[in-house]
Amino acid sequence: MIKTEKVLHLKSSRGRKVRVVREHYLREHVPCYSSLCQAQCGKVLSGEVTHYVMPDAGVARDFMEILEFREIQGIVFTQTACQAVQHSRGRRQYNRLRSLLKDPRHHCILFANEFQEYSYCPREKGEPQDKWQTRCVYHAAVWYHDHLAGLKPVVMITEDQTAVAEYSSLNCGVYVLCTQEYLQTFWPELQAALELYCSIAQSLQEKGSEGTEREYTEHLPAEVLEAGIKSGRYIQGTLNVNKHRAQHEAFVRFEGSSNKKLNSDVLVCGGKNRNRAVHGDMVAVELLPKGEWRGRTTALTEGQGEEKGDETQSQPMATGRVVGILQRNWRDYVVTFPPKEETQSQSRNSQRILATPWDQRIPKIRISTQQADKLQDHRVIVRLDSWDSTSLYPNGHSVRVLGRAGELETEVQTILIENCIHVPPFSEAQLGEMPVSSPESPWSVDPAEVITRRDLRQTHLVFSVDPRGCEDVDDTLSIRSLPPGPRGERLELGVHIADVTHFVKEGSLTDLEARARATTYYLADRRYDMLPAVLSADLCSLLGGVDRYAMSVMWDLDAQTLAVNKVWYGRTLIQSSYQLYYELAQALLNGEEAEVPELGTIMLNTAEWRGGRGPRTRYHHVLILLNGEETEVPELGTIMDKGGALELEGVEVRAQLDEDRNITALVPRQPLEVHETVAECMIYANHWVARKIQESFPQQALLRHHPPPRQEFFNQLQDSARARGFTIDTRSNKALADSLDRAVDPRDPLVNRLLRVMATMAMSNALYFSTGACPVDQYYHYGLALDRYTHFTSPIRRYADMIVHRLLTAAIAMEKGAGPAKALASNKELEEMAQQINNKNRAAQHAQKVSTELFQCLYFRDKDPETDERCVADAVIYTIRANGMLVFIPQYGLKGAVYLKNREGQVVSERQDGGCDWQTGSLQRYLDHITTTTAAGTSTFNLFQHITVRISVQLSRCHSDTIRLEVVSNRPHQAPETQVQTSQPQGARGRSQLVQEVVRQAEEASQQAEEKRGRASKLSTEEREFRQSKCPNLYSLLEEVRELALLDLAACGAGGGGLGAAAQACATSA
Repeated sequence: MIKTEKVLHLKSSRGRKVRVVREHYLREHVPCYSSLCQAQCGKVLSGEVTHYVMPDAGVARDFMEILEFREIQGIVFTQTACQAVQHSRGRRQYNRLRSLLKDPRHHCILFANEFQEYSYCPREKGEPQDKWQTRCVYHAAVWYHDHLAGLKPVVMITEDQTAVAEYSSLNCGVYVLCTQEYLQTFWPELQAALELYCSIAQSLQEKGSEGTEREYTEHLPAEVLEAGIKSGRYIQGTLNVNKHRAQHEAFVRFEGSSNKKLNSDVLVCGGKNRNRAVHGDMVAVELLPKGEWRGRTTALTEGQGEEKGDETQSQPMATGRVVGILQRNWRDYVVTFPPKEETQSQSRNSQRILATPWDQRIPKIRISTQQADKLQDHRVIVRLDSWDSTSLYPNGHSVRVLGRAGELETEVQTILIENCIHVPPFSEAQLGEMPVSSPESPWSVDPAEVITRRDLRQTHLVFSVDPRGCEDVDDTLSIRSLPPGPRGERLELGVHIADVTHFVKEGSLTDLEARARATTYYLADRRYDMLPAVLSADLCSLLGGVDRYAMSVMWDLDAQTLAVNKVWYGRTLIQSSYQLYYELAQALLNGEEAEVPELGTIMLNTAEWRGGRGPRTRYHHVLILLNGEETEVPELGTIMDKGGALELEGVEVRAQLDEDRNITALVPRQPLEVHETVAECMIYANHWVARKIQESFPQQALLRHHPPPRQEFFNQLQDSARARGFTIDTRSNKALADSLDRAVDPRDPLVNRLLRVMATMAMSNALYFSTGACPVDQYYHYGLALDRYTHFTSPIRRYADMIVHRLLTAAIAMEKGAGPAKALASNKELEEMAQQINNKNRAAQHAQKVSTELFQCLYFRDKDPETDERCVADAVIYTIRANGMLVFIPQYGLKGAVYLKNREGQVVSERQDGGCDWQTGSLQRYLDHITTTTAAGTSTFNLFQHITVRISVQLSRCHSDTIRLEVVSNRPHQAPETQVQTSQPQGARGRSQLVQEVVRQAEEASQQAEEKRGRASKLSTEEREFRQSKCPNLYSLLEEVRELALLDLAACGAGGGGLGAAAQACATSA
C-alpha cells in the first residue's frame, strides 16, 4: 500500500473556496469483477460479450440514458467518472447511476481506478479538470486490458475529439471512440440509442443560446435554504399543480418545517411565483405578507383557456413564492409536437420547437430537433435537461416516438409512460429461471417438498370461490369440524395462498423484475403481469384437482363465538376439491336451490376421508363459511365491525361488447354479498400474518397502515349530509361508520351511496411501511379498524405479499430454532422497498383510472349526443360549486362537472316543461343549492336532486379526451326508484376499498376466461410486444371495428342480421 496526497478544492457553507489536502492510499490489488480475470477478482462482468466499454466522465455525466439500454452490456464505470457525476449532476443523477450499478440485469461494474496503484493518475499543475478526468479513464482502460492479459478488447468512449486523436493509436486492444461512432460501429441495429444520442447532443449544443434577459429570480443557494428551513423562515414541501388551473394555481404540502403556525397547504399563485418549479419538485417556499394571501378558486373550470384571475375564491389561505429547488423530481414526459402552422412561428430556422405535454400540469418544453415536420401531431417521450432563469420554458430532448396522437395504442402507451410504468416483455434469462410445465413435460410435486410440508390433500376440504370460468386462482379456503374442546364445539378455518416464493428465489432476475414492477397493472383493455405466465396462470394458480404448493394460515375457532383458540402458520401441499363461482355461492348464501354436480361427486369420493361423515356434512361446512346466520354461527366480519371498520363505496363499471365486439354499454358492477364473505377471510388472514411477523421481527416487518384523514377533508361530506338532515360524526372511524349507517334516505338510497363515496374521497391512501421506521401507535389501519395489517393473500399480483411470505417463512423457521435461509432486509432497505411499492401502487391506480376514462370516451365518441338516447341519462347532484355542480350518473358510473354559466356569461334557465336554455342572467350559490336568475324567472338546483344531462366527448389534440356533461332538464330522466334498483340491488351491502379490490381482481379473471373460451385472438405484432396477458383485449376488438367501418354496407346484404347476439363482458374500472 502506498500513501500519497489528494488535493480537493471545495466550497464552504459561506461560499468561500477551500483547499483541502487528504491522505490517499493506493493498493496493488483492486478487484476488476471480470469473469476473465486470472486473479479471481470476482465474476460480475460476463466473458461472452465482444468487448468491454469504459465511458469517460463527460459521457457518464451527459449520456447516462444511452448507457441504460439493456442491450449495451459489459460497461465499466470508473471511480473518476462516478465522482464527476456526483459533483456535477447532483444526488438524483448519482443515485440513478448507483441503481444502474446495483442492477444485475445491466451487467456493469464500478472499478475503483483511483485506488489502484498502476492506474492512478495525479492531477498535474494547471491541468483542466476535464482533461485530467479523461486521462484517468484512459489509463484505467489500459490497465484493465493488460490486467485481463488482452483477452478482451476495451473501448473507451468520449465526446472529447482531442482525446480521440491523442489516445486512439497508443495501445493495441484499447480503442478510443466518440459515442456516436461507437454506436454506429458496435450497435448499428440499436437505432433508438443512436436517435437518442443525436437528440441529447443537439440539446447540449444549443444549451445556453437563450437571451441574457432574466425572466425569473435566481434560486437561493442550498446552504441559505437549509438554514432558512431550520429557522422556520422557509417551508419545505412538494409542489402540486392544480391540473384544472395549471397556469395559475399550485400548492405546496409542507413537510419537515419548523413553522408551527400552518395547518394547511401553501398556495402558490402564477408562474412567476412558481419560479421554474415543476409539478413534483421538492421546493422551499417563502410566505408572502398576509395582505397578499389569497384563497382557492372554487369555480369549475373546463380547460386552461378559461382560467381567470377574478374567479370566486375560498377564505384566504397561506400564500407564498418558491425561492429554491431542493430536489428536481423530473421524469419522462409525453408531449405532442405542434402542427406545421405553429412550428413556423416558433423560430423554425433554429429547429427549436415548443411541444405541449400531455400532462396539463407541466409547462411547454422547448426541444431542439431536426424532425419537426416528421413529428407533427405525434406523441413523443421527452426528458428535461435544464431551466435557466433567462428562459421562459424548460429545455429538453426527445427520447422516443410513441406514435400519432389519437391512435389507441399510442394513447395506452402514453398512459403507461406518464405514470412511470415500464413493463417490457420478460427476458429469456428470466423465463429460464422458471420451472418447466408443458403438456409434453408436466410439472409434478417434488418428493422432498412432500416431506417438509404439511400435506392437506387427504384431510381437508379445500375450495375456492371465484368468477365463473376463472383460471387464475391465488387463494383457497378450507373449513372442517374439530373434536369438541373444553369450551364446546370447534371449527378449523383455513386460508391457503399460492406459495410464489418457492418458485421465485430472492435476488433472482425474476425477483428483481417483480420488485421493479411491484404490482400487476390493470388497464381497461389489458393487463401487465408482475410474474411470468407459467407462474401466474399455471403453477401458482390453485386450480381444482391438481396438487399445488401453498402458504397456509389455519385458525382453531370456537364454533359459536368464532373466538380464536390458536393459529397455525406453515407451508402446505393442497389439492382444491372444487371451484365455486360467485353466483352459485351467492345462491347458497341466499338459501336458494342450487345444483352443484361436481360438489356431490367429489364429496362422495372423499367421504371416507372424513372418518365416515357423509357429503351432507361437508356441504354443511361450506354453508357455515358462506352463511353464518342460517347455521347459527356469527359471520367472520362481525369481529372487525365491532372495532369500527368502515364500509365505504367506490364506483366501478364494465364495458359490454356485442357479438361484433362493439362497446354496447357501460354498466356499473354489481357487488354480491359473497364477495364480502371471501374478502373478510382474506382480511382476517392478512391481520393474523401481520401480528405474527411483527412479533417475530419488531424492527423489520412489512406492514400496511391507513392514517386517519385530516378533519378538514370531511367538510364536504358533513356539509352535504347536513343539507339532507343528517349529522356525520368524524371524530373516530367507529363514529363515522355509525353515522354513515344512519344517513339513509328511504326515498332515495343513492343518497347514502354518494355520502359513502364522499367519505372515500376524504380518506388518505393506505401505505406500506417498515415497523422500524414508524412508531407503534401509527401501525393502526383506520379503514379496517385493525391494530396490525399487511398484505399476504395475493403474491401473484403484489410484490409486498412476496416480502411478507418470506418474512413469515423466516418467522416459522425461527420458531423452530432455525435461522432464515438468507439474511433479512434491514429496516432501511425494507423502508426503501415500501416507498417504492407505494409509488408503484399509486401509479397503477391512476393508470387504471385514466385508462377507464379513455374507454369511456371511446364509447361515447362515435355517438351523436343530440340524437342518440344513450347519451342522455339521469344524474344526481352531489357537490355545489360557484358556477356549477358535480354530478354522478348511476347508469354509467360516471362523475363529472355540469356548468350553469358559460364563457359568454350566460346561465342556464329552466323552461316550463323542465327543459333548459342558455340566457343572460346571474348565478347565486348557497350551501345546499344553486340558483340562476334570468328574465324568464329563477331556476334552482338542489343537492342530491336528480336531473337529466347530455353526455358528449370534448376532443383534445395535445391532452386526453374528456367527458363533457350538459344539463338538459331540471327533472329526472327516469324515476329515482328505477335508477336505484339498477345501480344498487336489494340486500347489497356497502364494500370497503379492500373488498372492492378483491372484486375487481376476480372479475378481471372472469373476463379473461370468457374471452379465451368464446373468441379467437387476432393480435398484431405491435400489440403482442406490449401485452403479456394471453386473452383478446379491446385493442384487437376496436381494430376490427375500425376495419368493419371501412366496409361497404350495401355489399354486406343481410349478413348483419346477427348483430344483436348476447353480449360478452370485458372488465373496466372507474
